[in-house]
Amino acid sequence: MSTIIAKEIGCSHCSAPVEFKPGEIVVTCKYCGFTTVIQTGQAFNFEHSLILNNYDAARIENCIRSWMSSGFMKPGDLAKKSKITENALVYLPFWVVSTVAATKYKGIFERVSPPVTKDGQIEKEYNWLVLARKATVFPTREYTVPIAGKIPYDFRKIEGSAKVLNSEINKDEALELAKQQIEHQHRFLLQRDIDRVIELSTALELKQMLYLHAPVWFIKYEYKGNLYQLIIDGSSGSVLKGDIPPSRF
Repeated sequence: MSTIIAKEIGCSHCSAPVEFKPGEIVVTCKYCGFTTVIQTGQAFNFEHSLILNNYDAARIENCIRSWMSSGFMKPGDLAKKSKITENALVYLPFWVVSTVAATKYKGIFERVSPPVTKDGQIEKEYNWLVLARKATVFPTREYTVPIAGKIPYDFRKIEGSAKVLNSEINKDEALELAKQQIEHQHRFLLQRDIDRVIELSTALELKQMLYLHAPVWFIKYEYKGNLYQLIIDGSSGSVLKGDIPPSRF
């Protein structure tokens, strides 16, 4: 079901109407590609990049059929008997947080007797990806954005049938989310060295923040009366997430 457009502002660059929905913060003019922060109406002063889509509907179907035909966990007739019911190309907004993250910790290793107290630091460098939508289910950790292939945002490079989503979080919110997610990742890594965390804190040394739109295909297919979903990277054609029907095998 489509969402009703609630508000509209004028593009400060070309004066065309810029539509946005409740919750969206950073919007892009579909006529000239100019990007604006809604709260201030000011031009977006961060690098706004675009990852190009390399797959049309026909090539994406080839990727789908290839995925369906591979892997022993899938039904043998999946590729032959499945029907693609929906294929939508969406340009999703992301923040890329380039940072060195250092997590200091103190904890107890309880797998020996007596337990041992350990402390130390995990330090790693990341191009951490934060999806700039609040209610979208997306396998962010399985998606490696090809940053080397990015170009300056150019609305003329986007297919007319594609949907472009605006950001619902700003730079500061993205940075805080990245910090929380990285700390969660480091806490997971610590499980091999300590069993109980006593103290833990994470600091980020920010190198750069990018705002970009990346092409993602959302596919729905029917198999034996049931609907399933695939999410495919429009840049590489790789399947990021795929629902697999149960197999009798």
